[in-house]
Amino acid sequence: MIYIARLELENLCSSIFQKLGIPQEEADDSAKILVAADARGIKSHGVQRMKRYADGIKANLIKGNVQPTVLRKTPVSLVLDAGGGMGLSLSVKAMKQVVAMAKEHGIGVCSIRNSNHFGIAGYYTEIAAKEDMIGVALTNTAALGVPTFAKKAMFGTNPIAFAAPGHDGRRFSLDMATTTTTRGVIEMYEKTGRKIPPGLAVDIHGLPAEDPARLLDDMLYQRGGGLLPLGAEQNPSRGYKGYGLAVMVDILTALCSGGAFGEAVHDSAITSARVCHFFMATRIDIFRDPEDFKTDMDAMLAALASLPPSEGAERVYYAGLREQEAEKSSDENGVPLPETTWESLKAIAEELGLRV
Repeated sequence: MIYIARLELENLCSSIFQKLGIPQEEADDSAKILVAADARGIKSHGVQRMKRYADGIKANLIKGNVQPTVLRKTPVSLVLDAGGGMGLSLSVKAMKQVVAMAKEHGIGVCSIRNSNHFGIAGYYTEIAAKEDMIGVALTNTAALGVPTFAKKAMFGTNPIAFAAPGHDGRRFSLDMATTTTTRGVIEMYEKTGRKIPPGLAVDIHGLPAEDPARLLDDMLYQRGGGLLPLGAEQNPSRGYKGYGLAVMVDILTALCSGGAFGEAVHDSAITSARVCHFFMATRIDIFRDPEDFKTDMDAMLAALASLPPSEGAERVYYAGLREQEAEKSSDENGVPLPETTWESLKAIAEELGLRV
């Protein structure tokens, strides 16, 4: 690992996006989200994805300076066609619009079609949590997940994020795929020359997949095989839990916006698929006094974190705690990047004429 000052890394990523023709505000937002993933230890969704963004922008599959089309609008809801715009920066704006609706009416929701990869879902829910709201963010992805008892992918990793605030920056912040792992993790196995552990994916025959390069290629060209749904690690029949959640995400993101779902969502050889998102913000005071809610949230999080750990474990975490601690360390000591990721990022920058 090498350690890069967070602001330096954000500026480099923003400069790359700007060199590729993305306006500065969109480039800055996008860079912050990618770097936030690495700062929190979520390397599968960090700057290692820059090449896929760069290739997508060069091919005009990811576009900057796009004004989304409003398909439907009410005081508490919004449906957008993103027109192939930058999913990262677009999603920041969408969540802020949802928060504005909730400030006025108590709740706000937005479903979006024809967008692009938006990084870590938890980034957007925390925009709401910082405004004393409960936040939800969902996205579908290219078909990578295999339904229970199937051997062909029919839904994406379809992550679900949820955040609720406590006091002084404490928060419950869940950000999880509905598959046992993500494609980004499989890419990391490929880059580091490791086999896929059992219980994460199946090949075109429905048998445990070991070769990450073969699996990535088979998923890209939809030959069969893919990632197992959440819950199927030990027993395939229990995958119905993740399978059901993944379909729920497709309903809220794609069916509500009129976008692509299931195997119709597929990546190209150079970049990620056009996808759909869903955002929601709810003002806490429609339920109860926000200060009382946050006091109870503090107590709940403290109770979870103070539980005695099981034998062999160091401590008990709640959702978001590990990432918050990693982010604090990154802010103090620099964002840790695998050397291969840093070299790849430098090569992209230098190709565009940027000094690193």
